[in-house]
Amino acid sequence: MTSGLQALFRKGRRVGERWLFQLRGSETGEVTLTSRRVFILPTRAGLSFTVLLLIMLIGALNYNLGLGFALTFFTGACAVADMFLTARNLALLKLAPGRAQPVFAGEQARFELRLANPTRLDRYAIWLGFQALGEPRQATDVAAGGAGAVALSLPTRERGWLAAPRIELTTRFPLGLFKAWSYWQPDMRVLVYPAPESPAQPLPSHGAASEDGHGTVGLDNFAGIRSYQQGDPMRHLAWRQIARHDPALGGQLVTKHFEGGAVAELALDFAALPLQLDLELKLSRMTQWVLAAEQRALPYTFRLAQHAYGPALGDAHRAACLRALALFGREGGA
Repeated sequence: MTSGLQALFRKGRRVGERWLFQLRGSETGEVTLTSRRVFILPTRAGLSFTVLLLIMLIGALNYNLGLGFALTFFTGACAVADMFLTARNLALLKLAPGRAQPVFAGEQARFELRLANPTRLDRYAIWLGFQALGEPRQATDVAAGGAGAVALSLPTRERGWLAAPRIELTTRFPLGLFKAWSYWQPDMRVLVYPAPESPAQPLPSHGAASEDGHGTVGLDNFAGIRSYQQGDPMRHLAWRQIARHDPALGGQLVTKHFEGGAVAELALDFAALPLQLDLELKLSRMTQWVLAAEQRALPYTFRLAQHAYGPALGDAHRAACLRALALFGREGGA
């Protein structure tokens, strides 16, 4: 019974806030903060200032002080002017969503917001933040006829699309007696990739070798010595060079590098992973393998359900593979 009343109260509160503050759904493109979208109330300092004005007015009436009336009305006029300037500091600002780069789960997603000031008045001390996270924490100024950008961060916990929460813009400029605010729900989202598996697992064994003689990793011709990278076969370690410099004394592990001849093709196949592994662990392992292959410049094929890419290498190939992993099994995804 109690939980039902609480749910009804929360629903009624959301409906009331949506009506009172004109909360909207996602808004595409550029949005202008008209005066109907700007709300204003006195702050604690403003309420204290009002009490002070009443005390000054009572004192002036009690002692019939002309200067007391003048001072009271002058300070009251300053408060009214502050209310007007505070509301004007937000009104007619133009807002637009910026870029939102993909991140890995556990990292901070960054939403770039663009502000434009088409008027001849400078805007100062405009605070922005996500409404659900409390008071805004990012401040910016926008010059007359100018524009600016603010990046808001949000922690990520799972893969998939992460939509930007409702944004609150507030200002207390110039005197801090009033707080003006407005809400904006931008139509923007960030793609969250699965977190790479940690500790990292070695790349899978190479598949059948091709005989075209081209590629990054060859198995025939010795090409030199390079630093050891995780996943290199133990049989390729350059033991003579390692023996000259003891790793325990600051030496570095090195491995033999081959190229030309038969080139082994690296295949990252989701279906080849052990069946007992959890789905999210499989996706994390595939993510880590994609990053490792890119870091080592190894062309690789990628297979996940109906997605089959490569063999290839580069930013576009990497982005396509990570996107497929992020949206696998999600609504509107793979």
